[in-house]
Amino acid sequence: MAKGIEIREAHFPGRAPVDTYGNGGFRFADMSHRGSILCLPSGIYGWDMDMSKALSVESFQRVLDEADDIEVLLVGTGTELRRLPPELKNALKARGISSDPMSTGAAVRTFNIMLAESRAVAAALIAV
Repeated sequence: MAKGIEIREAHFPGRAPVDTYGNGGFRFADMSHRGSILCLPSGIYGWDMDMSKALSVESFQRVLDEADDIEVLLVGTGTELRRLPPELKNALKARGISSDPMSTGAAVRTFNIMLAESRAVAAALIAV
């Protein structure tokens, strides 16, 4: 019997700066990922999000699950700045997370600086 391609959830187990972004994905830790990513204390994960989807509490559940280790969440909203819905902002705030939406490029640059400073930072980055 032939084996099919095994699709696994994308996950890099560690903290790493984002080297480049664009063309629908990101490069980090000598790897590349097509699509959006979550950069969390436990690692970097593929994230099923794009500019057409609503930012919701459900889509940020993995971030909320790691709230104890996150003080600041940078949200790269793509090429256009999008406000976080009040219910999402409130859910993050209730867990002690300050959230800051900005373009994905600005979020990548800010994340890399804060990571280099060993800050308790996470990023939700929508691919551009």
